[in-house]
Amino acid sequence: MFEKSLYDLIRGLRNHKGTEREYINESIKECRKEIRSNDMDLKSTALMKLTYLEMFGHDMSWAAFNILEVMSSPKYRHKRTAYLAAVQSFRRDTEVLMLAENQLKKDITSPTPTVISLPLIAIPHVINPSMANSILSDLIPRLTHSHPAIRKKTVVTLYRLALVYPETLRPAWPKIKERLLDDNEDASVTAAIVNVVCELGWRRPQDFLPLAPRLFELLVDSNNNWMAIKLIKLVRWPGTLLYITDDSQFATLTPLEPRLIKKLLPPLTKIIRETSAMSLLYECISGIIQGGILEAVEGTTEGEEVAKLCVGKLRGMMVIEGDSNLKYVALLAFEKIVRSHPYLVSQQQDVILECIDDPDISIRMRALDLVVGMVNTDNLTAIVGRLMRQLRNAPIMSATDDSKDDRGRNVGVVPYAESDDSDAEESLRQHEQNSSQPPPLPEDYRISVIRRVLDMCSRDTYSNITDFEWYIDVLVQLVRVSPATRNTSTAEEDGELEHSDDVGRSIGHELRNVAVRVKSVRPEVIDAAQNLVLVDRRDQMFPASGNGGQGVLEYAGWLVGEYATYLTRPEPVMTSLLHSNSLQLPAKTLAVYLQAVPKVFSSMAGNDQISWTPERKTLMSLLMARVIHFLEPLSTHPNIEVQERAVEYLELMRLAAEAASGTATGVNNGDFADPPLLLTQAIPALFSGAELNPVAPGAQRKVPIPEDLDLDTPINANLHSLLTQADTEGFETEEEDDVYAAYSDPITSHTDTQSQTATSASDRLDAPHKEPASYQNAAVEEEYLDPDILARRKADRKERYKDDPFYIDPDADRGSGAVTPLSRIVRDGNREDNPLDIDSIPIMELHLDSTSTPDPRARSPRRHRAAVQITMDETLGPDAPPQHIVQPTPVRAKKNLLEVDSAGLAALSLDEDGTRGRALTLAEQERKAAEEAEMRRALGEVERLRLEMQRASERLQGKEE
Repeated sequence: MFEKSLYDLIRGLRNHKGTEREYINESIKECRKEIRSNDMDLKSTALMKLTYLEMFGHDMSWAAFNILEVMSSPKYRHKRTAYLAAVQSFRRDTEVLMLAENQLKKDITSPTPTVISLPLIAIPHVINPSMANSILSDLIPRLTHSHPAIRKKTVVTLYRLALVYPETLRPAWPKIKERLLDDNEDASVTAAIVNVVCELGWRRPQDFLPLAPRLFELLVDSNNNWMAIKLIKLVRWPGTLLYITDDSQFATLTPLEPRLIKKLLPPLTKIIRETSAMSLLYECISGIIQGGILEAVEGTTEGEEVAKLCVGKLRGMMVIEGDSNLKYVALLAFEKIVRSHPYLVSQQQDVILECIDDPDISIRMRALDLVVGMVNTDNLTAIVGRLMRQLRNAPIMSATDDSKDDRGRNVGVVPYAESDDSDAEESLRQHEQNSSQPPPLPEDYRISVIRRVLDMCSRDTYSNITDFEWYIDVLVQLVRVSPATRNTSTAEEDGELEHSDDVGRSIGHELRNVAVRVKSVRPEVIDAAQNLVLVDRRDQMFPASGNGGQGVLEYAGWLVGEYATYLTRPEPVMTSLLHSNSLQLPAKTLAVYLQAVPKVFSSMAGNDQISWTPERKTLMSLLMARVIHFLEPLSTHPNIEVQERAVEYLELMRLAAEAASGTATGVNNGDFADPPLLLTQAIPALFSGAELNPVAPGAQRKVPIPEDLDLDTPINANLHSLLTQADTEGFETEEEDDVYAAYSDPITSHTDTQSQTATSASDRLDAPHKEPASYQNAAVEEEYLDPDILARRKADRKERYKDDPFYIDPDADRGSGAVTPLSRIVRDGNREDNPLDIDSIPIMELHLDSTSTPDPRARSPRRHRAAVQITMDETLGPDAPPQHIVQPTPVRAKKNLLEVDSAGLAALSLDEDGTRGRALTLAEQERKAAEEAEMRRALGEVERLRLEMQRASERLQGKEE
């Protein structure tokens, strides 16, 4: 009978295109028959085919006992097939593992090295705690085997046993240590032991400190780059040979052996200068940075040289090599070194900024994290401009552009060869064509870029910003490039800004923060908020598609209400607030709009210097009618905040409308009629008072509680009866009732003196002129700002510098372009109707005897920018330590690739008593002292209880007597 081999199975699978499932099911049936045969060759072939099909996800656990049968064959090729099948299909809970234990022991003690290798390779995949303790006695003698390959595999297998059953490492460690200290040991065995030491060292570094001389010798003398990388990682990890971490505070590092720092610096520096292996170069640089070596030598000449050497090598990895992987790891190293040497990293600004436009999104993210740490006053505009240009020019990534989602390109499995005779390495898919267009950006990257821009600009309370008008334009432009967001629920609306995908809220928060803190640019901020609120400008201020940036409306509505006196167009703002589209906004934004409506109305109707004419009365009546019409349906809104504010302001507007209709207007044209006091004094008094300032987070906790504060006694004991009476009785209908008198008679309280929030003309003239940023940045701003923003900035700049003799107007006629006082005199004097007045030409004194050659050493003083006053957070008294410490959010541990919990190794000491041969660390001394104190307290408690029981017994005996 002809039986199919593994090659026949593969050929048949290729020839049955479209019917693979039926062919595989038929092949599995054939394998079930073949594996029950007494012919060991046929069993081995069937097992080989099942192992191949298992790689495609087909179960073969039913053949576990047959695997043991083939494993017991004396032929090596049969054993190899069986051990491969065991590695593929056996698990730690497989029932036949108890039967396989004897076979594993037998093959481990085989005199043939090739046979010994088979169980050594399979044991790490199938081991369990009970089997580990049983096989240990057979594995330890293999550490002295004559073949280096057997010794190497035994070392690795013992480490896997220690992961499953940590106690097996204690008896095996002396033999492993002996192999490591042997100078004549094979290099492969030494490298395997170094790998094991590296895996164990970061858990209990104190146990491996005696090996430091040998490890240092291997680092200096060995030519094995991979072993050198492992040794450097042993130094690099926090909590290893250089540093040990306390269990209670991972961030607190205590030096364990500081002498190693100076000992390791020369060989690591030599490797950095001489090695051509980029992987080893990066690990050396990372070891110097993460291992604390750079911090230990910081401030010394040697430390500066090492830092410059590392930065120079990292720059070469990014520029010369041109490899994306090297570029990524170089950015990682830059991000670590920027914390201690930011000035050195900022010198590499050109290559780092080039990575921001890299086609690889992961490299962009690394570069983005790096530029946030290196930003300063000088490069903030350039970095933000580059990021803004990227957001503006790059298209939005669609589903077909996502490399993680290939459903649009692939259907099922893509074959790489049509037949057995074709080249298997030739892909049938067409190669992707490189495009000169910028790559599309995913939405999460856009959100990350916008958040980084906001973080860079707002760092240290805007310490890096010199032109706040530019920052306001950047915020408006960020709204226009904001990505679309999903529909947020009420719970998400109340969440933190950094955890929300609506970056519009973060942008709005910055607008509000600038308006509150920087009073000099408050009119510009309110103008931007006004444009955002206006309905007729929504198409210009927000993205053309999607709902991106809509979260900014919540803060824009707050700004136009809180600072309504700064509005240049209050009527359109009120129209936009009362627009029907406002009803479709989220409840939180709608509640803010409701709060802004009476404030804007107060600024429009609260002027008591204008006579109450029929025209004004009609205008105010219509405006109040519109407000009432807008608020009436919102009085039954499902959101409690919206409903409460709508009901309150609805009643207020009804009272105002009643007061306006009952106030007589001026009869004659020249007569002055007082407007209703409800409009000019009562309503404005609700929203006037102390100016809102930023408050420190801990200031509220410092406010003392009044001693006479009683929160238990009700304010009005008859409240329930009053509410019941109000529901049953109607309101008075007389025209001259008490309520009417309260809102019609003049008020003689403090509300008579209306606060003047507007600045007088004399104060504005005497105010110091603010020096804006240089207009030469306009060429760069054109790349990331929209034309309307550029036109407004250009007009403002032209008006500001019209009398500046050093300003060259690009739109002026050809010539000098400078409009100076002298040129104005000459130009006016050339006209026929105004002859030139010679006496009006200014005279300047010239010192001809002085040299005209400037001193090259003399440097012109740097032009100081006008300081911008920024309001800081208000607080009460000195800063006190926080009473409540916010616990960090626990990070979910990553799943171990070996699927084995290695936490038991951290508590395992390789010494018999765990502390022999070394001094106790400070943490261990404190722990030991705490244990002794606890023991003393326990003994004292036991003694106290014993005495009480003794006294109780004596009392009972006394009563009995």
